[in-house]
Amino acid sequence: MEHLNKKRGLDIDLIMNQADEAANAFCKCSQVQVDKIVRAVYEAAFNQRVQLAKMAHAETSIGKWEDKVAKNVIATRYLWKDIKDLQTVGIVSEDNENGIIEVAKPVGTIFAITPITNPTSTALYKIIIALKTRNPIIIRPHGAAKKCTVEAAKICYDAAIKAGAPEHCIQWIRRSTPEQTLEMMAHKRVALVFVTGSVSLVRSAYKSGNPAIGGGPGNVPVYLGRSADIPFAVDQILLSKTFDNGTVCASEQSLVVRELKEHELVKEFKQRKAWFLSEEEKKMVEKIAFNNAQKSMAIEVIGQPAWKIAELAGFEVPKDTSVLIARYKNNEVGVDYPISLEILAPILALYVVNSFDEAIGMCRKIVRYGGIGHTISIFSNEEHKILHFAEVTKAGRLLVNQPASQGALGGTYNGLNPSLTLATGAGGKTTSTDNITARHLLNIQRLARRKVAPCVPELNDLLLDENATLDIIEGKCKE
Repeated sequence: MEHLNKKRGLDIDLIMNQADEAANAFCKCSQVQVDKIVRAVYEAAFNQRVQLAKMAHAETSIGKWEDKVAKNVIATRYLWKDIKDLQTVGIVSEDNENGIIEVAKPVGTIFAITPITNPTSTALYKIIIALKTRNPIIIRPHGAAKKCTVEAAKICYDAAIKAGAPEHCIQWIRRSTPEQTLEMMAHKRVALVFVTGSVSLVRSAYKSGNPAIGGGPGNVPVYLGRSADIPFAVDQILLSKTFDNGTVCASEQSLVVRELKEHELVKEFKQRKAWFLSEEEKKMVEKIAFNNAQKSMAIEVIGQPAWKIAELAGFEVPKDTSVLIARYKNNEVGVDYPISLEILAPILALYVVNSFDEAIGMCRKIVRYGGIGHTISIFSNEEHKILHFAEVTKAGRLLVNQPASQGALGGTYNGLNPSLTLATGAGGKTTSTDNITARHLLNIQRLARRKVAPCVPELNDLLLDENATLDIIEGKCKE
């Protein structure tokens, strides 16, 4: 499916014409047909979960292939279980009392951009929810992950066609210039831009003039309170931060711990092979972990193991080191202290606070630098404090006593919708705080029947009377 034109390199008109044809055919599919297609695609993708994970790791050298298998499972098996009974065709609800019938409609052609960090799982997830909602999808992979992403799309497409899906319901673009990508985003026949990638890429999607869905940066603080079970918390944090070497945007970035728990926390982390950076080592890691010109994490450290990051920085740690931890003072947050910012790698910042209120302020300060609306984690066994924490912090997801990476992705440690796109709400410049799933790719048409007027006709005269009080008007309506 090479959409190439000798003059322009990429034949965008051909891509869009084929998407239109697929959209028209998809509209004729019943719910039974759609569900047959989705199940076939999910099963085919699930069966290739290991192959695709190994391909992704071999091509990108990011993360761990074993953990990429888990991501592929979330994007197929867990996702399918979550959406398999969702009605996405025809009438989805009836309100007889108010005379409202809701009808599900596809939004239309989706232009989807996938990242280098989760190249196969994100493609599988986006394809499955697009097919569930009868939307043709065009995948534009990250340039450094195109082989594995295209392979994932091919597996899905072959299974979909065999199950009766319209031709060209899934398309992919192997190569495109930045200008062509922007042109596709803004194309008048694209119904929705569905982007996972850098902050600049997500912003471009929202500026495209088309509706867009994208996730923002995480920069997740984790608060360890007075009542926290520290050995359990450390175990869960490491389970998350070392998962695919920290490449999930919801992975913990900063530890915020009460002073009375600091000693126990440090002891537990050291027992679990964490390396606490000296001041000199901290400066060395800061230099290689953050790109000052782009004001973002350096691509060289993304998804790399702790020992390799230390080696890149110029010093050695044991090969079995789990994470690198940098201590900061409570006023040291922001671009001058790079490890306080989102870095998708096994690197953590550590802040010590003296009170619950100071912890809240510290978490607020951290998320202001790139994580508003995304995710905050808390380890506590005091319910009133957990609820208060939720009320006063800005996060789409507040994860309680669980690993943040796996918890935010949903479907395993909690009842959140399994998703590879974690929206951040108005604070993060998106329109939702949800884990994006199939229902977000639907237009809901509302059929509204005429109701009998609630008040007698004479009420119109009463409404025009400026001396008529609200009590008089409402009393008339009840007659």
